[in-house]
Amino acid sequence: ALHDVGRVAHQLRLERADADTVTYIIDRNVTYTNLCYADCSFCAFNRHQGDGDEYLLELEQILEKCRTVHEAGGNQILLQGGHHPKKRLSYYEEMLRGIKENWPSIWIHGFSPSEIQHFARLNGMPSMAVLEKLKAAGLDSIPGGGAEILADRVRKVIAPGKTMAGEWIDIMEEAHLIGLPTTVTMMFSHIETFAERVEHFLRVRESQDKTGGYTAFIPWTFQPGNTPLMKIPALRKQIEDLGYLGSSDYLRTLAISRIALDNFRNLQSSWVTQGKAVGQLTLHYGANDLGSLMMEESVVSEAGVSHPLTRRDLDEMIVGAGFQPVLRDNGYNPVA
Repeated sequence: ALHDVGRVAHQLRLERADADTVTYIIDRNVTYTNLCYADCSFCAFNRHQGDGDEYLLELEQILEKCRTVHEAGGNQILLQGGHHPKKRLSYYEEMLRGIKENWPSIWIHGFSPSEIQHFARLNGMPSMAVLEKLKAAGLDSIPGGGAEILADRVRKVIAPGKTMAGEWIDIMEEAHLIGLPTTVTMMFSHIETFAERVEHFLRVRESQDKTGGYTAFIPWTFQPGNTPLMKIPALRKQIEDLGYLGSSDYLRTLAISRIALDNFRNLQSSWVTQGKAVGQLTLHYGANDLGSLMMEESVVSEAGVSHPLTRRDLDEMIVGAGFQPVLRDNGYNPVA
């Protein structure tokens, strides 16, 4: 039963992470462009040249967004964007250097593995060289975006323009090798089978055994609103036939993540997709972290999902679940 799985996950969470606290971070998602030709079928965010609402942020606009984070007491910027067809590596290096010159203490969490692979191809460089250049320019860590489900059958259907499972893992392990920590995500509840979710867990667990470079695991559910996936009848039928059951499927999968991933200390809740009530429940289903108090979010919201919360909301969720709230940095260290 759901409660039994939750109880086991909660017990493991109390053993593996600090038993008294729940952490979160204040940051801002800066999505530097929505121009992207990867054309993932689960994405409602990307645009093509000529669509009319495509954009590319200039350095000044990015720095203005960073300034607001600094003034709000935030300590991290999450930089992610579409696979821009023309921008060379110098654009991204200049972006990183500009942020660090103005705010040396801001942690820059940026560029998922498929972006790294895209930069490598566009610039005719190995992915390791791209990572080294970005790190030298100021990159501190890499988000686990684009993992979706780490099973190639699924990826070939929903994201054929991005890294396959092995490539995603390889780029993350290269990052770990040069001292860039990363996270891992899992986007589920679409066309994947339970066996493919297990494949995702096993790949991630094996990679963590190898490098120890992943700081957190972050599962969330596919948000169907406005996505091409729901406009393709055959794929829509697959999703409806599998019929995953909303929040109960989410909580069960979160709990199984905690049980399966014995080498991960931090498991992050997705209140952004689940809302405040289920977000609070996650703290008894294996999660020890509420992720980010996002000052800006532009991808999930394009799918019609919006659960904006304040710092007070997060504190109330945590205290109400019986824990102490602690503000952290990207290394999961408490900050004053």
